[in-house]
Amino acid sequence: MDYIIEPKPLSGTIDAIASKSAAHRLLIMAALADATCDIDCATTSKDIDATIACLEALGARIARTKTGFRVRPIPQGAPAGGADAPATVPTLDCGESGSTLRFMLPVVCALGRPARLMGHGRLAERPLSPLYEQLVEHGAVLSPAGTLPLEVSGTLAGGTFELPGDVSSQYVSGLLMAAAALRDDVTVLVSEPVESRAYIDMTVSALAAFGVTVEVRATEKSGHALLAYRVSGSARPASGGAVSVEGDWSNAAFWLSSGACGGTVGVRGLDLASGQGDRACLAALAAFGARVSTGAGVASVTHDGLRGRTIEASGIPDLVPPLAGVAALCEGTTRIVGAARLRLKESDRLETVCAALTAMGADVTVEDDGLTIRGRGTLAGGEVDAANDHRIAMMAAICGAHATGPTTIHGAECVQKSYPAFFDDFRALGGIARPAPDAAGAANDTTTSESEA
Repeated sequence: MDYIIEPKPLSGTIDAIASKSAAHRLLIMAALADATCDIDCATTSKDIDATIACLEALGARIARTKTGFRVRPIPQGAPAGGADAPATVPTLDCGESGSTLRFMLPVVCALGRPARLMGHGRLAERPLSPLYEQLVEHGAVLSPAGTLPLEVSGTLAGGTFELPGDVSSQYVSGLLMAAAALRDDVTVLVSEPVESRAYIDMTVSALAAFGVTVEVRATEKSGHALLAYRVSGSARPASGGAVSVEGDWSNAAFWLSSGACGGTVGVRGLDLASGQGDRACLAALAAFGARVSTGAGVASVTHDGLRGRTIEASGIPDLVPPLAGVAALCEGTTRIVGAARLRLKESDRLETVCAALTAMGADVTVEDDGLTIRGRGTLAGGEVDAANDHRIAMMAAICGAHATGPTTIHGAECVQKSYPAFFDDFRALGGIARPAPDAAGAANDTTTSESEA
């Protein structure tokens, strides 16, 4: 599905969608808890739905409610698929969600139930090492890495798991959630510096919401600094009846970045004290020269003179696409560094950010661990391949609103991965976005509004 974006700066205020990162964690913990839990989660997406489908395959019962989800936990000791289901090996379809795969794999191992994990798109290419090796070392039996489906059997034992801090924080989060399902003490040692630590902190908060305490302390081994995360084997997730998913800073960053490029855009429903690392978008936009304001439950950004800067992205990799779009519309040069892991996302995001912005008239160079963007203060528009990457499509749309000519985004339906109502909200802010005619000349809009997703 292609979308055409006409130049017209966005303006106004929009409601934040639910945080995908928080939803994954709370859904999993609710499914491991001792009683039914209601999750306040106003919106969903393909990635959230993938986690729900995996939990249901393991026996949880999850129903959509007016305000979110009602989760009846996985029956303890029951065969996957439900208490009355035959004891067949369930298939857990992770879709294209790296979070779902990296969280569900250790959880399934901790439950000690045979399962088959599968996925689509680039998911099989996205790394699982060294999580894979740590699971095997602690008793899991896994089919060879690097291909899907991944066959899982055996039972995970507790003990000490060791991970480097410069790989995906999702490995640490997956092990901590798995620890809540084990009867053994679990310690996860992570070497310093820990990249994307804010996402691990989100997991610690999710466990705390279900009564599971994670002890965090600094330590060392062989002279190397480590962070130790410990979960007691006596800890059991307990439902408190209801939890809430906070607003999503990662997707809000696109709207706020648009405000930085021209006009004023606000987002309601964001926690200004959130543990989400992507809350740093406000500081980054202010550093570019935009005017940032917060108050009355709204974060807003207004355009002002923008100048290029250096951005350390190791802790905020998902902010690179919107900030790169701002950089292309700045005066001066911006260097984005510490972003090598973007090569392992839904696309090689260093290459696809560069290709998309270049197609729109920007001057961008891919470096070993980031991007150099020589701002020209304007973009011409053009033909952009979204590369089946939701953040590339959203970046192109925001930049297209500030270009001098139209922008066509090929494969724009990929926004459904995290934000099905993206183009609806784009238009609600005054943007001009329409489906491109198909070969027969008719518009073919396969995207859905949030209420239809």
